Amino acid sequence: MDGESHNRMNRCGDGRDVKRRHSGLGRTDAAVDRPPIDPYQKALGLLVRREHSRRELQRKLADRGAEPAKSNDALDRLAELGYQDDGRFARALARTRASAGYGPQRIRAELGTHALTAEQIAVALGACETDWPAAARELVARRYPGAKLADPKQRRKAIDFLLRRGFDHASAFAAVGARQTSSDDASEED
Repeated sequence: MDGESHNRMNRCGDGRDVKRRHSGLGRTDAAVDRPPIDPYQKALGLLVRREHSRRELQRKLADRGAEPAKSNDALDRLAELGYQDDGRFARALARTRASAGYGPQRIRAELGTHALTAEQIAVALGACETDWPAAARELVARRYPGAKLADPKQRRKAIDFLLRRGFDHASAFAAVGARQTSSDDASEED
C-alpha cells in the first residue's frame, strides 16, 4: 500500500452508502452522504456543552459547511432567545481563566480574539472580583515553595512566569518581592 489511498463503497446499517478511504495506515475516513446541517440545531448543540462567542459559533458553523446567511440568521435567533450572549460568554471565560491562575492582561487579550467590545471585556474582568496582586502572590507561593527565591535567577524566572501568565509588571514584582521577604524572614528565624 505504501501510503496510497484506496476508495471503497460500503453500505451502512441504515442503508446509506458510505465512501471509505483507506490510507493503509489503519485509519478510515468516512464521508457519509448527509443532508446539509441545520445551523440553528448545530449551534444550539454547541451551546449546550459550553458558552461560545458569536464569532466562535460562526467559525465552527462555517467549518461544518453551513451557509453564512443561514448561520447569521440562526445566531440572531439564538441571541434573541437568550441562548447565546457574548457578555455572558465573556464573564464565564474570564472567571474560568482567573481561577486557572491567569492574569488580567492575558484574559483581556484572549477575550479580544472573540470580537468582543472593550465594554464587554471590562465588565467581564470586573465580574471576576479577583484581587490580582493576591492571585499573583498565591501563584508564586504555589510554584516556588520554600526559599527558592533567594537566587536572582529564580526571582527572574518567577517574574517571567507571572508576566507570561498575564499579570502586569507591578503585580509580578510585588508578588516576587513579597515572597522573597517572607522566605528571608523564615530563614532569619532559624
